[in-house]
Amino acid sequence: MSFSSNLTYFLGGYAALVIALYMLSNILPKASFAARTLAAYISLIICAIYGALASIVLRILGREQIAQWTTARAFKYVMALTTGITFEVSDPKRHLETVRPAVFIGNHQTELDVLMLGCMFPKYCSVTAKKVLKNVPFLGWYMSLSGTIYIDRKNSKDAREAMAGAATEIQRRKQSVYMFPEGTRSYAKEPGLLPFKKGAFHLAVQAGVPIVPVVVANYSHVLHIKDFVFKSGKIPVKVLDPIPTTGLKPEDVEELTRSTRELMLKEVLALTEKARNSPVPVPAASGDSVVHASGADATLSS
Repeated sequence: MSFSSNLTYFLGGYAALVIALYMLSNILPKASFAARTLAAYISLIICAIYGALASIVLRILGREQIAQWTTARAFKYVMALTTGITFEVSDPKRHLETVRPAVFIGNHQTELDVLMLGCMFPKYCSVTAKKVLKNVPFLGWYMSLSGTIYIDRKNSKDAREAMAGAATEIQRRKQSVYMFPEGTRSYAKEPGLLPFKKGAFHLAVQAGVPIVPVVVANYSHVLHIKDFVFKSGKIPVKVLDPIPTTGLKPEDVEELTRSTRELMLKEVLALTEKARNSPVPVPAASGDSVVHASGADATLSS
């Protein structure tokens, strides 16, 4: 059998399995989890292939800075079709369109945050990645073609040193970046934030660009992996006002990190409460809200 025939059979069988699981979800709730998981994976693969091809074309046209934006938007629409999930972005002052360059930061809950990026990712923005990934086949090629901002962790003693090259690239290319200052997914069932790492804030201060917080309501009612919950739904996202960094120095980063986290936590709680239309528990204070560890491992926020 030819490759095209095998591919047709595979995709047909895959689609039939997903549809069958969706049909069973009324009887077996966990079938919905399996159906949307499979649908999300195939959606991601399809959009990754599209993104690679789009990056090549846009690179030739000199428009590689919108490659990640166009890939993100494709994922938004494919996921809405295959899983019934989307993120509704509130940006009344159009900061996503008008603030550039900037360091966009957001809370990190689950793997579904990839779809959140698909729904809100601004033009002329990229994710950040470790520089060592630049040479990884396929992934590194896509990242380079699509204008990823690399962070050099090699031999870096602290966050400032690791972010120096990235800050220069942001200034030179007028390219924004998106980072998750929590550094890892929280998988939280109730709204809250993990302690923030300072890398994103050092980057903004060094580049002299504003920080734009983006908060997402807790969406454990849509996806909660431990309980095998994966449902359709609309998840609210709010873009906050930019926080200027002009004139700030490295010694100001600690307070900048702390105050930004406090602001975002307040908005996460309010946004979740509004989305649920019921009060939400306020997370208990758990020590310092800023990661103080030094070295390369404490610098990356994505």
